[in-house]
Amino acid sequence: MIQIREATLNDLPVLLEFEQALIKAERPFDATLKDEDIVYYNIKNMILATDVCILVATENKKLIASGYASIHQPKVYFKFSVLAYVGFMYVIPEKRGKGINKRIMDSLFDWIRSRGINEVRLDVYTENSQAIKAYEKVGFQKHLIKMRTTI
Repeated sequence: MIQIREATLNDLPVLLEFEQALIKAERPFDATLKDEDIVYYNIKNMILATDVCILVATENKKLIASGYASIHQPKVYFKFSVLAYVGFMYVIPEKRGKGINKRIMDSLFDWIRSRGINEVRLDVYTENSQAIKAYEKVGFQKHLIKMRTTI
C-alpha cells in the first residue's frame, strides 16, 4: 500500500538520489546546465523549514516518490499577497503512471490551502511533455513561457 507522508532527515540519502535522477532526466531539456554534478535544492534545510513541505510516497517503507511546496512572497504587482511554489516532483520509473504524482500533489495542495494560500506556481521545461501532461491532470494550465538565447 502506498502512503504519503512528510519527509524526515532519515529520508535525506534517498531524496538526494531522487534529486540527481531528476537532474539527469532534465539535462536533455536544458543545454545550459553544467556537465558536472549539480544540486537544485538544499533538501536538508527544506525538511527543517517551516515554510516548506517535502512529501514522500512510500511503499513497503521504501521511498518511491517526492514533491515539495514552499511559500513565497510574490512581486508587488500581483493581486495575491502570498503564493506557493511546487517542485521536486519525482516518481521512480517503475512506479510511474499509477497516480502517485497526483496523490502527492493533492496532499501538497491540502498543505497549501491550510495556510490560506490559493495561488500555486511551478516551472517545467517546454519540451518535457510527460511532466506537462501530469501537471495538467492536477489542474495546472500553461501560463507564461520563459525564453532565452545565447549571443
